Amino acid sequence: MATAPKKTKQTKTTSFTDRLLHWHHHINKREMPWKGEKDPYKIWLSEIILQQTRVEQGLAYYEKFVRHYPSIADLAAAPSDRVFKDWEGLGYYSRCKNLLHTAEVIAREFNGIFPDSHDIILSLKGIGPYTAAAICAFAFNQPYAVLDGNVFRVLARIYGVETPIDSTKGKEQFRALAEAALSKTHPAAYNQAIMDFGATVCKPAAPLCSTCPMVDICVASRTAQVNSLPKKEKILQKKTRHISWLILELKTESLFYVQKRKAGDIWENLHEYYPVETPAKPEWTVEVLQELILNQLGVKALRIQKLPDASQQLTHQKIYGYFYQVKVAPRPANLPKTHWLSKKQINQLAFPKLLKEIQFDAGSDKI
Repeated sequence: MATAPKKTKQTKTTSFTDRLLHWHHHINKREMPWKGEKDPYKIWLSEIILQQTRVEQGLAYYEKFVRHYPSIADLAAAPSDRVFKDWEGLGYYSRCKNLLHTAEVIAREFNGIFPDSHDIILSLKGIGPYTAAAICAFAFNQPYAVLDGNVFRVLARIYGVETPIDSTKGKEQFRALAEAALSKTHPAAYNQAIMDFGATVCKPAAPLCSTCPMVDICVASRTAQVNSLPKKEKILQKKTRHISWLILELKTESLFYVQKRKAGDIWENLHEYYPVETPAKPEWTVEVLQELILNQLGVKALRIQKLPDASQQLTHQKIYGYFYQVKVAPRPANLPKTHWLSKKQINQLAFPKLLKEIQFDAGSDKI
């Protein structure tokens, strides 16, 4: 039986991994405050903040949270309204809710010490496969491969994978490919390297192919698919919503009605004024608004001022906001007395960006 010839060249995966680590140690200059961090709490915090948030925006929030809540115990013990206020402006507020829940679980069940078991970390609320892998790799140097948008893009282009990344088959294929390419001896460095490489070299638009150290082994470059990989099979269906907010003010005192948004919808646990959602852009007149307020609240609208409209684009829906400052008398009996606040108190609460930017004052004039 003839013996197989000895392999004289590295496999493509080995070559890619080695080149990536070389690039990371000798060329990569990307700096971030959590880079090289070994504290699992800070790693977890940075990863949660950076979900759906650009690094440039998330940096200030990360620094603020580390300053206000230096440990998991500090975060777990903090009043939820204060934490949500610190989160204000980051969006995707379910992240903040899950952050608080998990901090409380770790403080209660693990004595405030972040667990080092991948399975336990993955079971914590708000932590998915990517974040669990990142914590295990960066904090504990365990061999788990991260898979975020940067990693999907780099792997899809280098290996020419056309399977949609959001398909069941694609998720399995990319997971296997990521695990195969992972450096088992230097998982933290490898994971940091591939994310940085995707952010600075193999970018979504205008990737630096001409100076890329992987160009000779990159299938996408060789087959002119750089701008078409990675692929997705699902197209996000976006909808529009129209919400009018009535900023109700008591006639006798400068107090305004504020409530928390309920579970199961956008901006959960954030604050808002009195909302009226309509299926299309409303055609409010003074008379229609007066009738609505009388019917819903049982009080008279003594003065109505139209404020500027605004809108906000979320991931899957666009919100059109219409704002009216309304002076009422007497205090509506069906609205809790404790929900009437001064402007100073309102400024201490967390609001969605769309509502936070609305400017209003006492003593409005009628439209």
